Amino acid sequence: MNPTRKNVAPDLLLRAAAEAQLAKAPQTDGRAATELLHDLQVHQIELEMQNEELRRTQHALEESRDRYVDLYEFAPLGYLTLSLDGLIQELNLRALTLLGMQRKKLQRRFFTQLVVPKDQSRWAEFLLRLKKIDGTGSLELSLQRGDGTVFQALLEGEKRPVGNGAAQIRLALSDISERKVAEEAQRIASTAFESQQGMFITDANKVILRVNKAFTEITGYTAEEALGQTPSLLKSGRQDSAFYTTMWVRISVTGNWQGEIWNRHKNGTVYPEHLSISAVKNDAGLLTHYVGTFSDLSSYKAAEEQINDLAYTDLLTGLANRRKLIIRLQQAITAGEDQQHSCALMMLDLDNFKNLNDSLGHEQGDAVLQGFAKRLSAAARDGDTVARLGADEFAVLLDPLSPDPQQALRQVESLASKMLAALEPPYQLAGSTISCSASIGITFFGEQHEEPLEPLKRAELAMYQAKSAGRNTLRFFEPQMQAAVDARVLLEEALHEAIQKQQFTLYYQAQVSDSEGIVGVEALVRWFDPKRGMISPAEFIPLAEETGLILPIGAWVLEAACQQLALWASQPAMAQLSIAVNVSARQFRESNFVEQVLATLQRTLANPQRLKLELTESVLVANAEEVIVKMNALKAVGIGFAIDDFGTGYSSLSYLKRLPLERLKIDQGFVRNILTDADDAAISRAVIAMATSMGLGVIAEGVETEAQREFLASLGCHTYQGYLFNRPLPPEKFEALAQRLGRGAAAP
Repeated sequence: MNPTRKNVAPDLLLRAAAEAQLAKAPQTDGRAATELLHDLQVHQIELEMQNEELRRTQHALEESRDRYVDLYEFAPLGYLTLSLDGLIQELNLRALTLLGMQRKKLQRRFFTQLVVPKDQSRWAEFLLRLKKIDGTGSLELSLQRGDGTVFQALLEGEKRPVGNGAAQIRLALSDISERKVAEEAQRIASTAFESQQGMFITDANKVILRVNKAFTEITGYTAEEALGQTPSLLKSGRQDSAFYTTMWVRISVTGNWQGEIWNRHKNGTVYPEHLSISAVKNDAGLLTHYVGTFSDLSSYKAAEEQINDLAYTDLLTGLANRRKLIIRLQQAITAGEDQQHSCALMMLDLDNFKNLNDSLGHEQGDAVLQGFAKRLSAAARDGDTVARLGADEFAVLLDPLSPDPQQALRQVESLASKMLAALEPPYQLAGSTISCSASIGITFFGEQHEEPLEPLKRAELAMYQAKSAGRNTLRFFEPQMQAAVDARVLLEEALHEAIQKQQFTLYYQAQVSDSEGIVGVEALVRWFDPKRGMISPAEFIPLAEETGLILPIGAWVLEAACQQLALWASQPAMAQLSIAVNVSARQFRESNFVEQVLATLQRTLANPQRLKLELTESVLVANAEEVIVKMNALKAVGIGFAIDDFGTGYSSLSYLKRLPLERLKIDQGFVRNILTDADDAAISRAVIAMATSMGLGVIAEGVETEAQREFLASLGCHTYQGYLFNRPLPPEKFEALAQRLGRGAAAP
């Protein structure tokens, strides 16, 4: 084929063919030629008409195609074509705009890459559903734009065949972010703002998003001041952190909380309110907001308090009156019977007040009573009832007290002493200096049923005893309690003096192994008072713990033990012995305890590998992680650790196995009756088995008979301490014993 003729129109070709035929025809056949030419002309006209129709049809098709492209490309919805596995094949301009990316970056990319992680599983389920059925479906989810921002999208999809059994997924994409915001706003509004109470709305992080007019009227904070803050903006300080923790836990569990609470106005005024907080969740069950509603109870509380003031308050001092005290006494007696704890009642009377009142006049006397009431209230504990019974008689109800009788006694004595000290300074009134002390009588009650007037009578009798004893003092109704208080005061004074004059010494008791003989000693502090003689540790150690004097005593014991280690290091019979030192929980919890021990070792040049620290289980009860850190720091220099009196306290095994321990020490309370008490034997057996399983050594203290030692050995315990071997001895006597026996020999 001639390439030059490839684009020649069909009518021109026909015309050329006709002209060639005419040229060949004889001249005599003119009529036939004329007719042929006419036919050709008619055919040419018909062809031109057909060509024109074709051109119009082609133009119409092109216009239709352009309209379709424009409608598709510039449609208000985003359109995407996906393969059945979710690969993007085509998308229009609106889809590009919504997704914020160029066409070349989106084509041949899986649609799931545009879905935020939390919604990808839902997209996968939607795609699977479209692939399996010949229907349509819709899905709301979050998509991520090219710049990282996220918008809420509505997908409407369908599966379409494309021939040869193949199919595609067509998606229509629209941005519904504004609609979702509107829906959320409507949901919040319907929940929160159809009330005349004060309201606030927060996000899931408790940041305030919206408040109503009543909020501003009650709190004094404008919306602008409140937005961006948290509800703690209103916190009064009257509720502690535990209260708020409990409140939010309740909200997280049940979805709401309501109750009375104290909040603070912008001007600083504290007011009571009834507060209700509800959690708001979306359709998926996820927390989105909190809605709080509250009302001011100030007027109600004021009226309630005014009524109580008239009925139960002393008008001169503002304290509770006798009627209210009797009601509180009855409540305390009932509670004590139910919960088996004691309470105490103090009766206070101003010394020589009658003479003062007669000489200065009632106006000055009333001023003294008011000043006395303020001092007494300031010295009392929160929750205790302070009352004026009449004239110059006052009372303080202490409830509750420790369930331990001795601890309760110490609580009351300490508080009474504090009150005497607070009431003693002179009063400055109208240019005059007036001294007026008080006498205090104290009684305990609550452990048995009795009428409220009975404690009042006993406290009054004790108060008169205090006045008879010289005034400005206190007396307990029970004589034996008073004797105990007096003895404790004297002991504490003597203990202070003992620390100052270093009246302590260390005694040593051997720790004996079946295979090695004496392997170490326990250092036991002894106090020899020049007036009282030897005072038992059981008497002064609890007092030292309570008063904090255990800290200087413990530091002295550690210093003395390390000095002894340094001395023994030069004596062949003693050089290999370790010294175990008891460390109290209070001493161990000192923030600089590790530094104290290391400084003592450096100062005395004692070998840290010969120092063993014995801790009680009570050390582990609070802040176990800090205990572990301290023990590891001391273990790093070679110091060993044992748990003393193991089995008498509480140990969490999860922490116990993390402690750098060398051994457990069976308490002598179990050893004492190990041959006759099945429970003691079982506990000892369990401690030994646990120590063995954890790779720890075990030592039994309080071993006094050979039979006890043999039984312990049969259980697997082969190291002992107790009177069977030796009583605690001063250093020189113990050295003589050790040198006589030598290492490897058991003490008698």
